[in-house]
Amino acid sequence: MASEPSSGNRDRKFSEQDYYKFYMEEKELNKNLEQELAFHRIELQKFKNEAAKVYALSQAQRKDKVNLSSQAEKILKDLHLVNRNLRTKIKELDTAKKNIHEAYKDTINRLVLASEYKDNETGNHILRMSNYSVYLAEIYGFDAQMLEEIELAAPMHDVGKIGIKDSILFKNGKLTDDEFNEMKRHTIIGGAILENPDSPILECARLIALCHHEKWNGRGYPNGIKAEEIPIHARIVSISDTFDALTSKRPYKTPYPVDVSCDIIKKGRGEDFDPDLVDLFLSNIDGFVVIKNKIDNDATDEAQIKANFAWSERDRIENKQ
Repeated sequence: MASEPSSGNRDRKFSEQDYYKFYMEEKELNKNLEQELAFHRIELQKFKNEAAKVYALSQAQRKDKVNLSSQAEKILKDLHLVNRNLRTKIKELDTAKKNIHEAYKDTINRLVLASEYKDNETGNHILRMSNYSVYLAEIYGFDAQMLEEIELAAPMHDVGKIGIKDSILFKNGKLTDDEFNEMKRHTIIGGAILENPDSPILECARLIALCHHEKWNGRGYPNGIKAEEIPIHARIVSISDTFDALTSKRPYKTPYPVDVSCDIIKKGRGEDFDPDLVDLFLSNIDGFVVIKNKIDNDATDEAQIKANFAWSERDRIENKQ
């Protein structure tokens, strides 16, 4: 069971304002890299146009069966130079793209660290939940670009928890109404942190952070939207995050067995979760278990989890156990 960090530990960690400032700096870096990439694209197009002109002239000369003059030889030399420049610019473009991609990943990792560094289980939780989301999205039919978006955006689903008190985040027991209302604010805080994004990945992350607790029946939070009004990325993350929360140790519960967790998710079909996604999840549960076991090499054996299973206070009240 995770414990609340000591006061000494908290004193030496950065504040949420420090991390937000760092995030804005990383965001500005991404913007500069995008501008550099746009410049290289323009230069590349110029070289392509020059090469096309030289090639057309060379072809015309061959048709007329004119011997290569010193001018034609110069043109050919220029063409070779253009080709070399093209290859150089292409390499620069590839490098710029890789730099932008790595900058996104680095920003994401730091945002996640800022929001959840206090929880010892955070690292594996992020890995599991992100991999679950990509797996479910792939089964659903996402293309390569959308899969990359959800892979990079899903880890930021709880970035808003940076603004929630530790006493609420790590409470061992059912939250009071006031505490639960405070906890729900993490979706709004997350949406605000990621507001006005200038990339599809960060926009995807903003929607996930804001909407991953909305419910199919419209009884979720923060805005009470329902069914397909909820962005598909958020619907996928909702199931993935729930499965990981159920099957993992939390301050208020021991891990639940996979079959119990699946029963809870099945119970929420058409109520909490997109029914089509629930069907895909349940029919491919073996794949999710493979992901879980691969990441949690030292995880408790499922038989032992079943032997020690007990409903948490929160779930016991909700399920009337």
